[in-house]
Order: sequence, then structure tokens, then C-alpha cells
Amino acid sequence: MTSAAGIWAVMPVKGFNSAKGRLAGILQPAERYQLSRAMMADVLSVLQASNRFTGTLVVTPDEEVADTALAAGARVFREATNQGPAKAVTAAAQWLADKDCRGIVGIMSDLPAVTISEIDTLLTSHGDPPAVTLALSRDGTGTNAVVCSPPDIIGLSFGAGSLSSHLQSAKRQGIQPNIVNLPGLGLDLDQPRDLLDFIKRGMNSHSARYLRKQGIEERCLTPSSELDFDASRLQSG
Repeated sequence: MTSAAGIWAVMPVKGFNSAKGRLAGILQPAERYQLSRAMMADVLSVLQASNRFTGTLVVTPDEEVADTALAAGARVFREATNQGPAKAVTAAAQWLADKDCRGIVGIMSDLPAVTISEIDTLLTSHGDPPAVTLALSRDGTGTNAVVCSPPDIIGLSFGAGSLSSHLQSAKRQGIQPNIVNLPGLGLDLDQPRDLLDFIKRGMNSHSARYLRKQGIEERCLTPSSELDFDASRLQSG
């Protein structure tokens, strides 16, 4: 895709307070809350700095998330309740399709290592419509971002196993998806090992600065006795 005119970025965010439960073994609730805010800020910053989108749409049922998104210059698509990322992006995609949007990039909010150059690669490698591009999670089974043109061309799924779901959905439409493997887009902070790997990148993002300022980076790199149960897994994984 040589031009992304008419392409919208769509990011589902359920809420900051309920996020990242699988990091509970190494982060306190207040730390998970602040990290979730920082990660959303990182992804929004990259999407807007890329200058590749007609607009950025945050899909959420949460008022705090909505206010944060609006303050950052994004638009908000409000859900009545949290129905999960796939249904959130699907609803926004259908709404945008009705407004003659050319396509969407559905992207998760927990990707603080994503870069502008990766967004450029994602869009440049996308073909002419009808087309689908899938950005792999680093375990190779999930999709952390998906480009669809038109917006509602396939059914959407996120999380473990979503790659297979997307491939099957694309096949039913007679589409051979473009698959990209980009390290920043692939690194969603879901598990303790993900957090450690992100810290080791030494980035200067909102999330990285928060982790350093709060001493979380040091805590993870030199685990205390309370974190020993995670340390061997983190270093061996």
C-alpha cells in the first residue's frame, strides 16, 4: 500500500484498573494500572507520529480511558460494556465501513516497543484491497495487529490462536493474507518474561521511563526473594 489515505487505526482498551492480571506476580495493582496507561500512551504516540492514518479511534467502555484518548488527540468509539478486543474492533470496523473508510489497522494497546518504522512497514507491505495483513505475536500463534481493507473484510480475533482464525477467515473470502513479523509489534506485555524482555531493550518510551522511575526495572533485573519464583523462568524462557 503506497498510501494510507482513508486508513484508520483502531485500538481497543477495556480499562486501566482491570488490565494485566497475569503480571500480578511481579507488579502491584497500582503499578499495573500506571503501566497500562503508559503503554496506551506509547502506542497512541507512535500511531499519531506516523502520519499514516486518517484518524485514530480508541474503542472502550471506560470513561477514564475515553478521556485520556481524547486528551491525546484520538477519537473515541464507546462500548456499552467490555466485550473483548475482537468484538470491539469489529464494531468499530463496521461503523467505519458505513462511513466509506478505506481500511483499518486493528492494534492492541499493550505494545510499548512498537515503532514508527514498523507501522510504516505494516502499511507499505499491505496490498491493494481486498487485502489482509497480519502482524504476528512473537510466539507465532497470535496477531497483535491486523490491517483490513475494506475494514470489515474478515472476522477478527485476538490473543493466542488468533492467527489460525484469521487465516481461515481470509481463506473463506478468497484472500491470501500478508504476514509480517516485526519485533516491536510482536512484543505484547502479557507475561513476566515479556516485561523483562521489554526492559532489556532500554527504550525511552513512556512505559520504559515509568518502569525505571518506579524502580520496577531494577527490581526485575535483580529480583528480590519474592520474585525468585519468576526469575528462573524469565531467564530460561
